[in-house]
Formats: sequence, structure tokens, C-alpha cells
Amino acid sequence: MKIAVIGAKGLPAKQGGIEHHCQEIYPRLVERGHSVDLFARSSYTGDISLHQYNVKGVNVVSLPCLNVKGMDALLSSALGAIASSGTRYDIIHFHAIGPALFTWLPRIASTAKIVVTCHGLDWQRAKWSKASSYLLRLGERAAVRFADGLIVVSEDLRSYFKQTYGREAHYIPNAPSKLSESDPNFAYGSSLGLTPGRYMLFLGRLVPEKCPDLLIKAFNSLQAEGWKLVLVGGSSDTPEFTTQLRNLAQNSEDIVFTNELQGARLAEIVRGAGLFVLPSEIEGLPLAMLEAMQAGIPVVASNLPVHQRLLAQNRGLLFPVGDVDSCINSLDWAVHHPQELATMAQDGQRYIQDNYNWDNIISETLNLYTKLIPLPAPSDPSLLASENSTHCDSPLIGVANTKVIS
Repeated sequence: MKIAVIGAKGLPAKQGGIEHHCQEIYPRLVERGHSVDLFARSSYTGDISLHQYNVKGVNVVSLPCLNVKGMDALLSSALGAIASSGTRYDIIHFHAIGPALFTWLPRIASTAKIVVTCHGLDWQRAKWSKASSYLLRLGERAAVRFADGLIVVSEDLRSYFKQTYGREAHYIPNAPSKLSESDPNFAYGSSLGLTPGRYMLFLGRLVPEKCPDLLIKAFNSLQAEGWKLVLVGGSSDTPEFTTQLRNLAQNSEDIVFTNELQGARLAEIVRGAGLFVLPSEIEGLPLAMLEAMQAGIPVVASNLPVHQRLLAQNRGLLFPVGDVDSCINSLDWAVHHPQELATMAQDGQRYIQDNYNWDNIISETLNLYTKLIPLPAPSDPSLLASENSTHCDSPLIGVANTKVIS
């Protein structure tokens, strides 16, 4: 199959669940003989010119856009929808409800089947203005109307689309990325003044809906001797909020901001954490929590429905959304009950290993694609031709600055 992907900022993945999702799924599809063009944003790739490059077999097409809050996503999605309509694809896969606003373009201008993955109800996020939230709601409705296949990453999202629109969605969850090898001597963590097992970790974008401000307030009130709080992540169109967070933490030497981390440093900080904390008020399916649980790190989280499912049967601690006092109590219990916490972490690790697996996700995604585009029988010569085809009809024929990133 020939697949176009719209909605990811780009590859390789730096920050963002969608980018990590795409980095996991599409190289695996390429390994199985399919071709993938992923339309990216120049604001992410760092090159304002129209160009393409290769990441683990995925052809990344970088499109020019405006590096203005919200506008780069809309413009690059629109351009991706136009470009994919002019090339013969079997599947055009939109990620997130904002980019899905443009699903009508390939629906009327191509023969491709349209798939949309909803990673969360983005219009609920506090960083967006009323106008932006309205556009996101329109994108959600467009997904319901124009998508041949609708994928959601949580059971709660599946219930939402059924109850709100009467639309059946396919539940295909995310899975945690495999952490890189890390320094067993904990050199980077030590340079930050950290001790393995003696810090709480927040990992995610520094945005209001993830409530890192609540966590900072709770940690300051807790005054847990010998513990530190580490916030790993960068701003996402939220510089003012990031400044507010640093102001909240400025009087504490025990709060550390690392900005975005990748590779070995990220793996080192995750593996060394004594506690992972996610106080969000909105989540689709949090990859950061899955990665922490996979690494055997104990978890404290707000009691969102998706968190309740992940931490059910005593796999972690929950506190009411937005409740600072309850968060303090949960953190205090965690600090003083290490043995019980270790048992929770072990149970959580087994649960993630058994239920959130990329091989299963690939199979379920291909099953959906195949139902939409029935493949020819294996004996059909056209199948072999398709499986071995190259990007001869690439949307950027003749682009000279093509490179390969392994």
C-alpha cells in the first residue's frame, strides 16, 4: 500500500506524542513492504524550503508554513491534504482532529481512503483561544463526516464519538517507545544534583492542561526531605505559562527544569526516577506514563478515566483532578511507603507489557487499512509490484536535497 500521513510535525520525533507514535508505527509499516510519505512542517524540520528526506524508510516531505501559534499546523495540514490529493495513495491518514479539518479535500479529489486517528479532544486544551477551539471542533466533525476509518487511542474516546455522533470508532491504543540505552553511572543526573530514586518526575509539554503548576505547588508544600522535582519538557506555544512555572519554582533549589530531553539523557532521567507524576486535566492516552510504567517507575496521577484504566487494580495512586491537597497527600504516602509503591510499579510494568504492544498495534492498523483497501491475493503479480515499488510518483520529484536519517 501507498500511505500518506498528515498531522505530525515531523520526524525524527523530538517532543510530542503524535510524533513518537508516527516514529514507531510507520517505519514498521515500511519494513512490511508498504511505502509512506509523511508531510511535515518546516517550523519543526528547521528548513523553510520545500524538501524531503528519509527517516528509517519513511519519506518525510517538509512543507513551508508560518511559524505562528496554531497557523503552522493548519497551513501544513492544508498543504499536505492538497499534495496528497495530487498523488495516487491508497490511504491518507490524518493524525489529530485539527488536521482532520482538511479531510474533505482528498475525499473529493482522490480515490484514497481517509483514516483519522483522534489522540485526544484537542479543543478542550486551555492554550487555545475560542476561535482556535472552534476550528478544532470543526475538525472533529469533519473527521466524523469524511473519514472512512476513525481510530481512537482510548476506550473513553470511543465512547465519546459513539455518544456524541453515533459514530463507531476503532480502538487502537498507543504503546510506549523503547527507551535508549543510558549511562549506568547516572552522570547526567548527577550533574543536575539528582540522586537515583530520590526525585519525582514530570515528563511532558509545559502546557496548562497537564497542570505542572499544580505539581510544583504540591511539591513545595510537601517539603519531602531528600527529594527533588524534575520537570522534563519544553513549551508548546505557551511561553507565558512556562515563565509562570519558573516563577513558581524560583525559591526552591529542589525543583529542576531540564527543557526537552532525548535519547540517552531522557532514558537516564526516566529510569532514575523514584516517582512519575502526571496531574493532567486532559489526556488522550499519555505515552509518557506508558513509558514510565514500562520502565517500572511508580506512578501518581490525576483520576482521569484513562488514568483510572491504566492504574486500576492497585497499579498506581490517583488523586482528584485539580485538587492540590489530595495531590500532596498522595505524594506524601508514596514517599513513606516505598515497598508498597514498588509492588504497584511491578504490577504496572507487567500490565503495560501485556496490553500495549507495537506489534499488535501494527497488525490492528493494517487490518483496518486492508478492510478499507482489500489487498490482492498473494499470487497476484500486481501485489509483488506494489510491495516492491519505490516513490516513483513522489510529491517532490526532482528535489535535490534529499538525505537519509537512520
